Amino acid sequence: MKLMSPTGSLIPADAPFSAEQESWLAGFIAGIAAAGRREPPAGDAPTATVDVLFGTQTGSAELLAGELVAGARARGLGGSATELDAVTPERLATMSHLLIVTSTYGEGEMPDNAGLFWEALQADGAPRLEGLRYAVLGLGDRGYDDFCQAAKLVDTRLEQLGATRLHDRVDCDVDFEEPAAAWTAAVLDRLVAETGTTTGAGAAAAGDPSAAAPPPARTRSPWNKRNPYPSRLVVNRLLSSPDSAKEIRHYEFDLGDSGITYAAGDSLAVTPVNDDALVGAFLEHLGASGDEDIDGRPLAGVLRTGREIRTPSKDLVADLVERAPTSELAAIVAHGDRSDLDSWLRGRDVLDLLRDAGSAAPGLEELLPLLRPLQARQYSISSSPLAHPDRVHLTVASVRYGTPDRRYEGVASTYLADRVGGDEQDAVVGVHLQPNASFRVPADDSTPMIMIGPGTGIAPFRGFLHERAARGACGRNWLFFGDQHRRTDFVYEDELTELGECGVLTRLDLAFSRDQAEKVYVQTRMRERSRELYGWLEDGAHVYVCGDASRMAKDVESALLGVIAGQRGRGDDDAAQYLADLRRAKRYVRDVY
Repeated sequence: MKLMSPTGSLIPADAPFSAEQESWLAGFIAGIAAAGRREPPAGDAPTATVDVLFGTQTGSAELLAGELVAGARARGLGGSATELDAVTPERLATMSHLLIVTSTYGEGEMPDNAGLFWEALQADGAPRLEGLRYAVLGLGDRGYDDFCQAAKLVDTRLEQLGATRLHDRVDCDVDFEEPAAAWTAAVLDRLVAETGTTTGAGAAAAGDPSAAAPPPARTRSPWNKRNPYPSRLVVNRLLSSPDSAKEIRHYEFDLGDSGITYAAGDSLAVTPVNDDALVGAFLEHLGASGDEDIDGRPLAGVLRTGREIRTPSKDLVADLVERAPTSELAAIVAHGDRSDLDSWLRGRDVLDLLRDAGSAAPGLEELLPLLRPLQARQYSISSSPLAHPDRVHLTVASVRYGTPDRRYEGVASTYLADRVGGDEQDAVVGVHLQPNASFRVPADDSTPMIMIGPGTGIAPFRGFLHERAARGACGRNWLFFGDQHRRTDFVYEDELTELGECGVLTRLDLAFSRDQAEKVYVQTRMRERSRELYGWLEDGAHVYVCGDASRMAKDVESALLGVIAGQRGRGDDDAAQYLADLRRAKRYVRDVY
């Protein structure tokens, strides 16, 4: 780089600086630093800037982060929204005001785009943050023991590093809209009061086009969990063989005049209805007719569409333990092993627990507050809007188990399979879109894709392949798929064969676990193809994983780390860093549940 002196002459690179030049150079460097901080003249731009960070698995936290930025700018504050993994602790140390919105994934884990951030934040060498004012909003589900654990961990760690809370953390349950809106309004009002910002005198007044409008935020659809779109179920087709131990079905929903636009990789939430037979058994146990008035609705209707009567809530378990402290359930809870409790509850529903409790069970008025609201179930979309713009496809396994005396069924999966009838009215299902902006086909059509999705995990990858076919993409596509038996469980076999023959599906590796004495899984095939798999990674491939989070996704990640370590020959730490770089570059993403 060549420098010019205050007189306009060039300074030779190897020339010694005079005192005057040193003074000028110091000012020059200081000017660059100040420009980098974007500190505009007083009165021309926002007097304070808020950084908004989000950690999301399904998109809700990202949506709220975008609304936070829009609200901040409406109040005259500067702001931008960034995912947590894009920010280092060192960058946190340069911030003055920070707002974090994060969900919790699985059993108290960070969402996929916040794991790297959390690893760095909890490291021993993380910088002190005494100059930072912050607030945290958590999104979660009270049905899990580690409710909003990710938000709690981040909130506590920021405090440990010396940051000061701008506002108390709020932990939102699945119905997060109202508490999130209240927290947002309170936090932004506090920021305005602290910074002395004049509401409305924001970045737009400064004439800075880059700051005149917030970054594009996902527009809220009129169709949501409180107001689902009444879509007609137009296709319900069995995919697996009747001889299979599983029941996997293909569904198609008509989008009609909804205005819903989706992308391959998004999810569709289905509003379920409880089985009338189960509702009847519930009413019989309670000694109720079903006509009892519950806040203006008959009890039977409340149980059918308003309450979760399959899965026992934490509140119900706690109540039954208190009522019957010598019961088997109480003994398991007292032991304190969550896995033991999960195993005991698996295969039991609310009615089982009430029957087990006998005379100690709560009556109707005491029971209803202990039943969680019936929630929509989310399923990965298995179609592309380029191939099917007016319909959304789902690939769903029907959950059925139990004995002839007591059958258990998945609430939404068997609602779709059995109870959505063929006539005009009964075929209507309430649905709403759940976007997933991080789970997308690469924008560059030449980028290779590696897709790992056993069982119904194939769903989004069917959509990805249809998307690439419709776009005429030239990038290579490699799918790892498997299930129990090829003869009965090879769903979409004809489609995958056709996609392979026409050149869209470059490679298909199959793993049917029970077709041989030694079980074979998708991770087995990954290890067998180590050299080729690593070669694709080196060629810039994006890796996608979809399916079971508790075991499959962890086993696949372990296999991927093993492939990288074996091919690079630089040890486990190097492999972990390689995978972290893939994650940071959005080349390793997951849709797991």
